[in-house]
Amino acid sequence: MGMPIVARLCLLVLVVWAAATVNFFIPRIATGRDPIREQMGQLAASGGLRQEGIEELVRAYQEKFGLDKPLLVQYLNFLRDTFSLNLGYSLASYPQTVSQLIGNALPWTIGLLLVTTLIAFSSGTFLGALVAWPATPRWVKLLAMPFLTLSAIPYYLLGLLLLYLFAFRVPIFPLSGGAEPGAVPSLTLSFIGQVLSHSILPAFSIVLSAAGMWALGMRGMMVSVIGEDYIVQAEANGLRPKTVFLRYAMRNALLPQCTALGLSLAYVVTGQVAVEVLFDYPGIGNLLFRAVSSSDYTLMNGIVFLTILSIGTMTLLLDLVYPLLDPRTSHRAGA
Repeated sequence: MGMPIVARLCLLVLVVWAAATVNFFIPRIATGRDPIREQMGQLAASGGLRQEGIEELVRAYQEKFGLDKPLLVQYLNFLRDTFSLNLGYSLASYPQTVSQLIGNALPWTIGLLLVTTLIAFSSGTFLGALVAWPATPRWVKLLAMPFLTLSAIPYYLLGLLLLYLFAFRVPIFPLSGGAEPGAVPSLTLSFIGQVLSHSILPAFSIVLSAAGMWALGMRGMMVSVIGEDYIVQAEANGLRPKTVFLRYAMRNALLPQCTALGLSLAYVVTGQVAVEVLFDYPGIGNLLFRAVSSSDYTLMNGIVFLTILSIGTMTLLLDLVYPLLDPRTSHRAGA
C-alpha cells in the first residue's frame, strides 16, 4: 500500500514540473511580445509617462523582473520561485503580487463554481437516472428532455440569452460585476444580497448547461447497469422498485460520475473564462483573460500553476479514495 502511494506522489511532482515547464515556455515562444515595453507604451500614450524616459524604465523593470537574463536562467529562477510558492509580482498590475491578485479573485470563483458544480451534479445525476429507469413515469421523462437538450448549448450562449432577457429586456438582475461599484466586501446582509443578485445569471447559465451533461452521462451509465445480473436478482428477490433503483442501480452507476465530479471540482479554481468575461465577474477566469490580453507572464504562470496543482492533487486523492468507493479495485491491482 505504501509504495504505490509514494510512486503516485512522485508522479504528481513530475507532472507538476512538466506542466510548469510548458507553462513557462509557451507564452514566451508563442507571443514574442515584450510586456514591459507594452505597459510603458500604454502609459506614455495615456500621458502618464514621458516618451523620452521609456527606454530607461523598460531596462530598469526588465532587470527587476529578471527578464534581461538568458532564458535558461529565467527558467531556473521560475522553478525555484514556483516550487517555493513565491509567484512574484504582476507585470501589468505592479506593485501588486500575483498571490494578492489570485487571492482577491479566488473566493469569487470558488463561491460561484463550487455551488453551481454541486447543484448541476446532483440535479443532473438524479435526472439522468430517472430518464434511464424503465419504471419512471412518461411525463417525468418528457419534462427532462428540455434539460438534456440544453447540454448542447455552450455556457456563454445561455449567458447571452439570460443577459438579454433578464438584465436588458426585463431588468430584474444586474448586467455585470460581482457587486455594486464601490461596495466593500463584508459579511453584512447588504453585501451578501448584492453578491447573490449579481451571481444568479452566471450561475444559471452554468447550471442549465452542465446539468444536462451530467444527466446524459448518468443516463448512459444507468442503461449499462440495468441489465446486470445483480439488478435482475434483486428484482427476483422481491425488493421494492425504489430500493432496487437507489441501492443497486443508481449506487453502482454513480462511481464514474464521482470520478468526473472530483475532476470538475479540481477545475473550480480555474474559473469559467467565457462566463466570467461575459458577466465581468471578478473571478479567476476573468483574471486569466486579462493576464493573457496584457501578456502578464507572471500572472499567467501563477494561475496555470494553481490549476496544475489543483488537478494533480485531486487526481491523486481520487486515485486513493476510489478503492473505498469500489472495493473491486485496489492499488495493488493498479500498481
